[in-house]
Amino acid sequence: MKFTKQDLLTLLIGLFLFASCKNPDGVGLDVDPNAAITGTLVVSPVSTQLVPETAANTFGQPRYPLGYMVDPVFGKTEAGIAMTVYPVINTDFGTAPQLDSAVLVLKFDESSAVTKFYGDTINSKYSIDVFQLANKVTTYQSSDVQSINNTLLGNFTGKLAPNTKAKVYDIVTGKADTLKTVPAQVRIPLNKTFIQNNILNLGTAGTSSNAKFIDAFKGLYAQVNKSSATGTGGIGFFSFSGTDSYLQLVWKKTNSSNGIDTATVNFPIGALNTSGQISGVAANIKHDYAGTPVQEQILTPGGSYNVTYLQGLAGVKTKISFDGLTSFTTSYGKVIVNKAELVIELGGGAPAYPFNAAQRLSLYRWDIAHQPANLPDYTNFALSSSGISAAGEALYGGYFDSVKNRYIFIITNYVQSLIDGTTKDEGTFLAPTSFNLFQTVPTAISAERSIIGTGNTATNKMKLNIYYTKIN
Repeated sequence: MKFTKQDLLTLLIGLFLFASCKNPDGVGLDVDPNAAITGTLVVSPVSTQLVPETAANTFGQPRYPLGYMVDPVFGKTEAGIAMTVYPVINTDFGTAPQLDSAVLVLKFDESSAVTKFYGDTINSKYSIDVFQLANKVTTYQSSDVQSINNTLLGNFTGKLAPNTKAKVYDIVTGKADTLKTVPAQVRIPLNKTFIQNNILNLGTAGTSSNAKFIDAFKGLYAQVNKSSATGTGGIGFFSFSGTDSYLQLVWKKTNSSNGIDTATVNFPIGALNTSGQISGVAANIKHDYAGTPVQEQILTPGGSYNVTYLQGLAGVKTKISFDGLTSFTTSYGKVIVNKAELVIELGGGAPAYPFNAAQRLSLYRWDIAHQPANLPDYTNFALSSSGISAAGEALYGGYFDSVKNRYIFIITNYVQSLIDGTTKDEGTFLAPTSFNLFQTVPTAISAERSIIGTGNTATNKMKLNIYYTKIN
């Protein structure tokens, strides 16, 4: 008989396995129940309280909100943007410059996997007004009201198309204009006389430095004209990186041959600082909950409710309390928590356009000084020396499951520490957060909202599932 090397290797492995097995009849049987670690499930009670958010810090955001939205549950939300316009240093407008057009260009945010617009783009009409700022942008809280000069400088009226690229003419000095495709944007024509007097007539002296130009021009403010807007409305998110959004100027000037040339320049809005953050742009956000279920819970926080609310743009969040954990050891003995999951189901029916459920929630706690801090599970799953792990964030949870209409967080370490008493629950909070940025502070980069069940209801109940092993 002739063996190949592979046949011989297989034979030797087989002989070794049979020789090592003292009781071949036991291969494949279940583990001895006396030696197995068993886990017990207990559903621990959760209570909730609706809490208004504090103002958000809008300095250095990756995107900024603009719009007006009327929600039957959450009331009215409006967001305006204060914008610092930066010059192209030492721009020479030439001899006898005459402005042909001035357009404020606002580019929709194109970040992947984020909601660039929340609300209605099908039926609603938007009316966006532009004014001059009365002062430079120096404050960035979302509650800060930016002073403006009340003379209207420009207006856009119509539907918004955040997912549709636009076609515009590119002005090339000394050559024919060319048609080009640009990212989705809003283009708002501005008053030509105002721009002529406040920019072109300044000459190179006005554009010799950022400081001189900003001192003279101050900046622009965009907001929705509520009386002219129609429909449900919505909130768009716009990008300012110095080149994404800008003030476009086109003018005619006399050339050396006594002819006329057309020139153009884009003055950027916002500037990148040394940390890579946008400076010079701020958002002002207002919420009006009058006559809504949200207002009812805010005014009567001690009531028993079947649903609670979460809203972005520094709207409302929900404080949750794990009522059964302080006495858990008394009830069940000393335990090791194998797994703890917080299950949050939508309440009040399935979400419907244009008020879809928030794509992602954040779950965080207060430390002893009542400052926001990550739960230990988020730290263990998502944070490392190399930065934030997307896979770890997915393990921690908080992403919307559109099939089961729920969110789940894995908070095993946090629950264990609360049971053992090594951590005191100073406050644990649920709030909307951007899909691609987990935040423990009030968000101004997501307008999404969710209605969720509480621990009081029989259906769509918020619950804490604890799988534990009892120890001596």
